[in-house]
Amino acid sequence: MRRPLVAGNWKMNGDTESTISLVKGITDGRAEVTNAEVLICPPYILIPRAADALNGRDDISLGAQDLDINQNGAFTGQISASMLVDAGCKYVIVGHSERRAIYGESDQDVADKFKVAQQGGLTPVLCVGETLEERESGETEAVVARQIQAVIDVVGINQLDDAVIAYEPVWAIGTGKTATPEMAQEVHRFIRAMLAALNGDIAEKLRILYGGSMNAGNAESLISMTDIDGGLIGGASLQAESFLAICMAAN
Repeated sequence: MRRPLVAGNWKMNGDTESTISLVKGITDGRAEVTNAEVLICPPYILIPRAADALNGRDDISLGAQDLDINQNGAFTGQISASMLVDAGCKYVIVGHSERRAIYGESDQDVADKFKVAQQGGLTPVLCVGETLEERESGETEAVVARQIQAVIDVVGINQLDDAVIAYEPVWAIGTGKTATPEMAQEVHRFIRAMLAALNGDIAEKLRILYGGSMNAGNAESLISMTDIDGGLIGGASLQAESFLAICMAAN
């Protein structure tokens, strides 16, 4: 049985005061979340603030939103896997659609980040998904398969045993639009079937999250789908009440 995971991607939001307040709100309500694993991914500079606010609690995991492929050196502005581990991170998001679209990260870039994340002791949350144009052209499965295959080509199928995949239809991120539970399940089922053709055990164990405008109102119907194992939450993760409601839905 796959344990649900609810991950909050704070994106470029927050400051010291709001971080302390948000973490307190989540920790205060965490006891009611009896099943789901809870993960928060603050901006780099706020990760130590969040770690301090957690005060050693291990029932809420910390993650980062990105990382560099280099371990150290003359790479101004970048953050390495070892730095993230040192700051208390367990997870790192790789290949988020905003990284791909705004910063031009290729499938190869994402695969390289996936590899160095694992080598550095982090569990990567691999984001995949199609644009509206690609969906309307019937390319959803081809796009998602290409993005996943790029990672498998670099690390091999066995490395997905220590990873999470998040399906995030780009057209549903921050737009208020959401794939219906059936639409989301169709892609999640495709991903699991693709992996099962390579390694059935890994496909069965791998957690696949939905990451397209999940909120307190639609979380239960989405997570109730057979192959949806939680959510990668954007805006709704910035308020403890809404984030906890999604975590509760994952119970």
